[in-house]
Amino acid sequence: MKINVAQQLKEHVGSVRQYDIDETDEDGFPIRGNVQLLRTNLSILVTGSLETIDRGECSRCLEQFEYPLKINIEEEYFLTRDPVSGLPLPPPTEAGAFLIDENHTLDLGETVRQYKIIALPMNPVCREDCAGLCPHCGRNLNYVTCDCPPAPPDARWAPLQALRIKNRQRERKKGVS
Repeated sequence: MKINVAQQLKEHVGSVRQYDIDETDEDGFPIRGNVQLLRTNLSILVTGSLETIDRGECSRCLEQFEYPLKINIEEEYFLTRDPVSGLPLPPPTEAGAFLIDENHTLDLGETVRQYKIIALPMNPVCREDCAGLCPHCGRNLNYVTCDCPPAPPDARWAPLQALRIKNRQRERKKGVS
């Protein structure tokens, strides 16, 4: 996802260019959307919205599945050379800043990779009603039922269970009165 910005760097501050993105990432998934490049005095500000697909493991049943991701990018790419004189510019003070190379090429690849990681869900599920795995035998409850006995309640929850029972009894008494 490389964009040559040599012409835009020669334009005045505030010039804007739009680019449609239709590429494939290293995993073979499509990345589609558009980005806007805004020329600033020492950089190009890239903003845009991209859509892609990722493959992950369901946090409930451990099955592999694919799910859509929407990525909103807002990142600044700094110049390494003056576009008029060609002289090197001082590096940005920000660690890990994105750079425009000596050939005036802006590479969105690393930005998209990082934003994709940020967009990943913390606990992906293959579907909302995923039943998960049996905690005793490990069978996938989406496909089979198991004959395992239900787990005994955790004794640490007993005080809360007692409160729940008392609340139900109070509600019943209020409803009868």
